[in-house]
Amino acid sequence: MNKRTSASARVLAVTALVVALVVAIVAISGALGGGDSNGSGSGKHGAKQTHKTHHKHVPATYEIEYGDTLISIAHHTGVPVRTIEKLNPEIDPQILVAGEELKLR
Repeated sequence: MNKRTSASARVLAVTALVVALVVAIVAISGALGGGDSNGSGSGKHGAKQTHKTHHKHVPATYEIEYGDTLISIAHHTGVPVRTIEKLNPEIDPQILVAGEELKLR
């Protein structure tokens, strides 16, 4: 084997490895929601985050469906998890049974 061929193969292998690492990092940061370049970071520079409240009609109850969690119910209804837990102290958040009704207000 020629030394020149061996050296160029090593350089090519290292270059391919670096490119693969960069692609993996970009893919992971994109999947995790990283790379926010519009300046609306999480308060690193003292910027305040504003929360818009959407006032939508909240039903009095919610019937639990298969696969529901308190977090998914909170997102679906707009009622915070803490409020759901306070209104339904008898419900175990780890064991939600499909068909049961939760009080939402």
